[in-house]
Amino acid sequence: MPPHRELVRRGLADDARRFDLAGLAERHGTPLLVLDADRVTGRLLELRRHLPGVEIAVALKALPHPALIRAVDAFGASFDVASRGELDLLEGEGVDVSRCVHTHPVKSIAELTSAYLRGVRTFVVDDPGEVDKFAGLPADARVLVRLSFPNPEAVSDLSSKFGVVPEAAPALVAHCLRSGREVAGFTFHVGSQTTSAEPWRRAIARTLKLMRDLEAKHGVAFDTLDLGGGFPVAYDEPVPAFAVIAHGIREALAEAPSRYRVIVEPGRFVAAPAMTLVTRVVGTAIRSDGRWVHLDDGLYGAYSNIAAEGVHALVFAASELAYRPPADEGSERAVRRLRELAHEPVTLAGPTCDSVDVIARALPLPPLGTGDLLVSPMMGAYTSATATRFNGIEPTPIHVLGRGGHAVPR
Repeated sequence: MPPHRELVRRGLADDARRFDLAGLAERHGTPLLVLDADRVTGRLLELRRHLPGVEIAVALKALPHPALIRAVDAFGASFDVASRGELDLLEGEGVDVSRCVHTHPVKSIAELTSAYLRGVRTFVVDDPGEVDKFAGLPADARVLVRLSFPNPEAVSDLSSKFGVVPEAAPALVAHCLRSGREVAGFTFHVGSQTTSAEPWRRAIARTLKLMRDLEAKHGVAFDTLDLGGGFPVAYDEPVPAFAVIAHGIREALAEAPSRYRVIVEPGRFVAAPAMTLVTRVVGTAIRSDGRWVHLDDGLYGAYSNIAAEGVHALVFAASELAYRPPADEGSERAVRRLRELAHEPVTLAGPTCDSVDVIARALPLPPLGTGDLLVSPMMGAYTSATATRFNGIEPTPIHVLGRGGHAVPR
């Protein structure tokens, strides 16, 4: 089996030809993010196939773009929102926001009231003070209690900033009930890029036991179990097939009452494969530590996921994508031929004046000169969403492909 990078290269080479990435870069300039909404739909189909009966609420924060919104809404899925601005985006695309879950555990009263008036009825809390903010809202504003489950194996363990530990959850539920606020159920997030089903298994089992105990104690009937997100995608390393992780989740959910509405909140999993970045060399230099190649995109732009989340985005020279091994050439020989093209390791730098703006170090690439193109796949999640205008550099434009991967004229 060829190494992961070679497998990705082959798929990306097909995309480069099918989407005419070089032509798009010539017509629209670089840097350029190319968005294929069909891949959003493909991921949603994968979720539905492997987690049947589970509702999908896509985390809009990963890629708040109209093309993703339209694809998700057309599929019949809903959204996980965390701000007034995200609700503005959804309403601008005609989405019925009453189906959304407002998942930010800490909200201003103004934010909470605005979301309620727009139709949102399910909110997340993790502290008595947050419950008290609901005092002026009608009884149909229901809450999900967010639990904290540490997961040190996750790329980003979210348990320290948000969530109540399970041992303290009964007191929070009691506070909700005393306040006249209905508790719909519970939610948690096992952490970003979780590559095993075990954290979900443990969290589901612990949460279901807590729900059973509290239902018996208070004579209530919960109806919602929100499993959060965290499903992994492959950047520079392969990850387990989603089917494997979903199998473990389904086994754990077998213990849940059939009346429970089960929700997942995928963000990265849906958004990452939807965009490909095309960037261009603006200059090269020989420095004390070797050759530097400066690009027109970097950590303050589309590669912001590197700095924010430690993502190691793959970067390919366009010349690597142009190489097509003969049909009779074995995979090992093909990989060896590609390695022969990689003459030296380089440091890839972004366009800003900040010395931190480095995309990769010691990355073996073919010879590169000013004007050459490079391509990165899996660039849909937390890229444009977290980009800045540092140094006065505008965020990378997004070009949306039509159905079937055809370019949409501007």
